[in-house]
This record gives sequence, C-alpha cells and structure tokens, in this order.
Amino acid sequence: MRWKLTIEYDGTPFCGWQRQKTGIPSVQESLEAAFFRFCGQDVRLHVAGRTDAGVHAQGQVAHADLDYGERPLSGDKLAMALNAHLRPAPISVVCAKTVPHNFEARYDALNKLYTYRIMNRRSFPALERNRVWHINRPLDIGAMQAGARHLPGHHDFTTFRDSQCQAKSPVRTLDRLDIVCGQTYPCGGREILIHAEARSFLHHQVRNMVGTLALVGEGKWQPENVAEALAARDRTKGGPTAPPGGLYLVRIDYAMPFDSGVFRTPQKTNTRGGVTIR
Repeated sequence: MRWKLTIEYDGTPFCGWQRQKTGIPSVQESLEAAFFRFCGQDVRLHVAGRTDAGVHAQGQVAHADLDYGERPLSGDKLAMALNAHLRPAPISVVCAKTVPHNFEARYDALNKLYTYRIMNRRSFPALERNRVWHINRPLDIGAMQAGARHLPGHHDFTTFRDSQCQAKSPVRTLDRLDIVCGQTYPCGGREILIHAEARSFLHHQVRNMVGTLALVGEGKWQPENVAEALAARDRTKGGPTAPPGGLYLVRIDYAMPFDSGVFRTPQKTNTRGGVTIR
C-alpha cells in the first residue's frame, strides 16, 4: 500500500529533512527508523518539499510504500505506531492515509504555503527561541507591505535565490505574499507574520524575501528598492537571508482529498495591488 503522511516537526535539532552524512539527525532518517522499528522494513520516504536545517513544518507531506501483508492497518494505527517509535524526537505524524499507487508527494503538489514569524520587540524570546526571528528594532509594517507588493506574479527570482540552488530555472510564480500583524506582547512589541504561497519555491527564496523586507521595515530601504532588486536578477542586490527558525511549512494542496476519492481544485490566493484575492 502507498501511504500519504502529513507530518509536523520542530526543525531545530535536525540538519533538515533530507538524510545527510553530517552525524546530525534528519527528519527523514528519524521517520524511516521509526518505520523499521514498527515493522522491520527499510521504508523509503519521498517528500513534497525538503526543508533546510532549523526550518519547521506544520503540514509537511511525504509518501511511502509499505507491505504489511494481509493484516489490517488503518491510518490511525499507523500514525500512532510511528509516533510511539519517534519519541522523544520532536516529530509527529498528524495523519496517515492510503492513496493510489501513482500518487507522488512532490510532483502532485499544486500549492505550498509557508509562514515566516518575526518577533518584533526589545526583549529576547525565552520560550520561542529558534521558532521566531527576533528583531528588537521597530519595524514599519506599512512600508514592508508596500515593498511586498512588488513580488507577487511571474518573475525571475534570481535576486532571492540561494547561490547553491539546483533548480533549472529561476522563474517562479508567487501567488501570494501577505504581511499581517499577529499577537501583541504585554510589555510592548508585536508578532509579524509573512505568508508566501506558490506552487514551488527556489532554495531560500522565502527567507531571502523576508530578509529584504526587513530592511524596508527598518527604514534602510525604500519600498521601491524591492522592485529594483527583483529587476536586477542578482543575488548580491537583495537583502540578507532571514534565519531558518522563523520559517514554517504550513500546508500543501493536492488535486483531491485522497480519503474520499472526490476530485477538487484547491482554492488559490493571489495578491494584486496589496489586496488578497481568494
């Protein structure tokens, strides 16, 4: 049977999703080891999107083929068994469902949503260390929103692409880039959330866009400088790469909910002129 797993994890102690020869554990390695402890099989996981070291996930998706013989195995039982063998690693299989044998977690994905969290207050985070980007200087959210309006659409994103990116083309379509206020903190400051949505992203694209918009929020750049950086198609013309701890893979959309067999088209979001269109 082919299984579709929805996975949540804290990326702090991992070298990223993909197994590496660094001695630092990966999310993939931990999950595959849990499969082996559960059923004694070497199961290979295929993921929708490989997250970097320190990046978190609320809705990562992977698929795996498992031969469990004639014994009954429900999705709830599989998720519970894997979670039991994953402890104490900060990984949880939120959901497991059987899918058709031609389902591919990566190639069938239609849309991905990432959220970046900025803690904008003077005091250092004690409880959310490695889960937010702490910026102690006040950020102008209005200016950041004005700068962000230059990025949605079909563009060459070379300026926001990591130099080690292996994608064949730097051209991507960014469907949504929203900047909103999250919670306010009791003694001053607030959380800033940046939502980025597209079918696919370049390596470090979201973190590089966030780092650039932070320069706008600090007043070091003007909003129109974001458009100039995008047009330059030169990584050296963009802002810094934001830290990995603030980034979350929130959701991945597919063409059908595989538990019901009913086809659907996921709701797309687009931002035009600063207005989110749903």
